[in-house]
Amino acid sequence: MNKKKRVEEIIKVFKKIYNDARCTLNYEDPLQLLVATQLAAQCTDARVNIVTETLFKKYKNALDFANADLEELERDLMSTGLYRNKARNIKQACRIIIDKFNGQVPDNMEDLLTLPGVGRKTANLVLGEVFGIPGIVVDTHAKRLSNRIGLSSSNDPKKVEFDLMAVVPKENWTEFCHQLVYHGRAVCTARKPQCNKCSIIDYCDFGRKFLE
Repeated sequence: MNKKKRVEEIIKVFKKIYNDARCTLNYEDPLQLLVATQLAAQCTDARVNIVTETLFKKYKNALDFANADLEELERDLMSTGLYRNKARNIKQACRIIIDKFNGQVPDNMEDLLTLPGVGRKTANLVLGEVFGIPGIVVDTHAKRLSNRIGLSSSNDPKKVEFDLMAVVPKENWTEFCHQLVYHGRAVCTARKPQCNKCSIIDYCDFGRKFLE
């Protein structure tokens, strides 16, 4: 069975067990998602949601973040880790959003990538979630599962992204990546994958070795 056919079968299974898969970061507008995704670097979504519940009441728009006192913003972000870099990037990104994009988060990859702290993962998530533009979001779960299943042999997120683009139907890109996250958290965990409980084991290179 080639990779495209395997993905078709995996999608059928995922639609049954992760039909409600969605972005697990809380947000109400494109800027909030952009900020939350930056905060999620080396931090759990659960922790980010705790922080942003207060953060988004204090900083309501790009101007608030751009004008924030940097040291105060760092303190607000401290529990997410890497808080100095995150605070600086968010402040600078929001200044650019105001100066170059009329206060609106860009709706295309090229412009999003000009923002400090925004890489392809963040850009694809924002595009897929709020602008309806399909994108492959390669986080740690998507990379790990793509390698184990056999959809990509690369550890480079950009290469994994393009490998998945080649075998996953475009209309499924955003949803499929959310489903990989759900499966990665529930079953295909980093240290001890539960292959004996895996619903897609028949389509997984790693899983088939477990069965041998």
